[in-house]
Amino acid sequence: MTEPSHPVLRENKVPEPTASFWAIKILATTVGETAADLLASSLHLGTQVTSVVMAAVFLLVFVAQFRSRRYIPALYWLTVVLISVVGTLITDNLTDGLGVPLVVSTVVFGIALIATFAVWYRVERTLSIHDIVTRRREAFYWLAVLFTFALGTAAGDLVAEQLDLGYLVSVGVFAAAIALVAVAHSVFRLGPIVAFWIAYVLTRPLGASLGDLLSQPTSDGGLGLGTIVTSLIFLAAIVALVVYLTITGRGRTPSVEDRLDEGERVAA
Repeated sequence: MTEPSHPVLRENKVPEPTASFWAIKILATTVGETAADLLASSLHLGTQVTSVVMAAVFLLVFVAQFRSRRYIPALYWLTVVLISVVGTLITDNLTDGLGVPLVVSTVVFGIALIATFAVWYRVERTLSIHDIVTRRREAFYWLAVLFTFALGTAAGDLVAEQLDLGYLVSVGVFAAAIALVAVAHSVFRLGPIVAFWIAYVLTRPLGASLGDLLSQPTSDGGLGLGTIVTSLIFLAAIVALVVYLTITGRGRTPSVEDRLDEGERVAA
C-alpha cells in the first residue's frame, strides 16, 4: 500500500512558541550572523564558498528533518540554526556580490513571504503552527521560515545603515519592537498568527544586532569577543536548552491520539 502524497503525521512537527522557543530562536539567529561572518571572513572562505558549503549541509539536515515523523528538538533546532546561516548568506550574496540595494531585497523578500502565506492559506485554509501535521504544511512552514530570515537580515541591515544606530541601540530598538507586538497581541487582540510571524521576523535583526554587539571590535562599538567566541557561547546555550527540552518534553504539541484521550477523560 503506497503512502499518501501528503500523509498525516502522528504529531505536530513544530514546537510550541514557549519562552524556551523564543530564547533558542534568538540564539539561533545570533549564530546565523556570527557563523556566516566567521566562515566567510575570519576563515577566509569567502561568501560564495561559504554559501555553497552551508547550503549543502543545510539540505542534508533538512531532508532528515522533513522525513522524520515527529518533533525531535535536536533535529528541529539544528535545521533552524542552519537555515539562519543560509538566509543570512542569501541576503549577503545579493547585497555584496550582486550589488542589490537593501531596500530592494527587503521589498522582494517581504513580497515573497506574503505570497508564501497567501498560497499556504489558499491550499490549507489555515496558517496555524500548531497543526503542522502533513508534509505539505511543513514545506510551507520551512519556506516561510527561510524568507523570514532573509527578510530579517535585509531589513535589519537596512535600518542599521539608514539610521546608524550602533549595536547596543539596535538591540534595544528591536527588543522594544517585539515587546510592542506582544502588547498588541495581549491587549489589543492582534491575531496570534500575525503576531507570531511579525515577532519571528523581528528576532532575526535582534539576534544579528546582539551578535554584532558581542563579536565586533570595541573600536566599532562592539565588545570585542570575536566571532569564534560568540558563536561558541551561543551554540553552547542552544545545546543546553535543547537538552533540557529533550529531557523534559516541553514545547511538544500533544499528538492527535493524546488530545483524543484527553478529551475522553474530560468527557468522563
